[in-house]
Amino acid sequence: MNASPSLSAPAAAGVPLRQDARTIGLIGLAHGSSHFFHLLLPPLFPWLIADFGYSYSELSVLLSVFFVVSGVGQALSGFLVDRVGARPILFAALTSFAVAGVIASSATGYAMLLLASVFAGLGNAPFHPVDFTILNKRVSAPRIGHAFSVHGISGNLGWALAPVFMAGITTATGSWRTACLCGAALAAIVLVVMVLNRDALDDRKPLVQPDAATRAAAAANAPTEHPMAFLRLPSVWLCFSFFFWSTCALSAIQSFASPALQSMYGLPLSLTALVATGYMLCGAAGMLIGGFLVGRVQRLEKLIAISLLASAVLLAIVGAGLLPGYLALFVAAVAGFGTGIAGPSRDMLIKKAAPPGATGRVYGTVYSGLDLGFCLAAPVFGAMLDAQVYGGVFFGSATALALSVVSAAFVGQKVAQKYAAA
Repeated sequence: MNASPSLSAPAAAGVPLRQDARTIGLIGLAHGSSHFFHLLLPPLFPWLIADFGYSYSELSVLLSVFFVVSGVGQALSGFLVDRVGARPILFAALTSFAVAGVIASSATGYAMLLLASVFAGLGNAPFHPVDFTILNKRVSAPRIGHAFSVHGISGNLGWALAPVFMAGITTATGSWRTACLCGAALAAIVLVVMVLNRDALDDRKPLVQPDAATRAAAAANAPTEHPMAFLRLPSVWLCFSFFFWSTCALSAIQSFASPALQSMYGLPLSLTALVATGYMLCGAAGMLIGGFLVGRVQRLEKLIAISLLASAVLLAIVGAGLLPGYLALFVAAVAGFGTGIAGPSRDMLIKKAAPPGATGRVYGTVYSGLDLGFCLAAPVFGAMLDAQVYGGVFFGSATALALSVVSAAFVGQKVAQKYAAA
């Protein structure tokens, strides 16, 4: 499948590297910003507790609000992207992030913190439909796998940067409000960069303009389906389930692996806290390799299965308590490498499953499974910790990865049937 319906393979191959790299870099920067704002408030929880006296349970609602708004908005924003284009929605999303930072910096109570979470969720909602619509239409086919790789890596780096940025500025200045303002300023700077380079983000302008005859033929052959018709496709919901399960596994590692490792292996919390960062960095390295593999593999679901099952085995070994403490920490972090390798193939598989003209809607619906996974996994794994079933965090994560492999296998089967019938 080509990066754009209007672009032939030979034409795509002739696109200058600099042109593709510019678009890929801009979208990577934008995507990293969205992941950064996932963690605008969580690193500040200790300071918010000290200033306002809230409990962690009360503050965890801020995360739930973020992901509920983001999940519902993500499914809906795909329709808006397909209708008005991705670029203006990207600008609006970054503006919403800046507003969230300003509101958080001036919060005088819980209501304003909730409002900041709402605006951050609204900003996060359209990013995947926006990003993948622009990448699929503005990046040539030979480099689309690398584009997906950079997209995934930038998200991991955004997650890794946010705690250091927010907690570091708070510690240095003695004010979490200053950190929130700096977060708002960061979003504003990224917005300015996007506006100045808006020509590279124009998803309404194909890389190669088709002639009048080509446009007329495409219009004559265009299917007259209802905008919601894509929801009848089993592959869309299989992709949704893939994201749900894989995100459940990620949620377990991000939020609960550190205390679980501390309790199971007797390691200091200051050390086990590094497991999430290690998992993300290994995931970024895996995505870099996955970007090269995605264009060389015929059946993407097989690469996804091998990578994710390898990660699941590593997490299960950690959960079994069979390793020395420091080695267990290392193995849990290395498990991120397999999930990273699978990332670009996952995004390419969704691209192939999407019907023509419905890219934004499909990515919006599919990626809302990510938000649902974050929402529902947290209380389940939190309950495991409360019940002192520490190994369950890793076994549960491994099981979720295995279930995501099953979903990917069915998606691959549907895609193969689609291309066989074409």
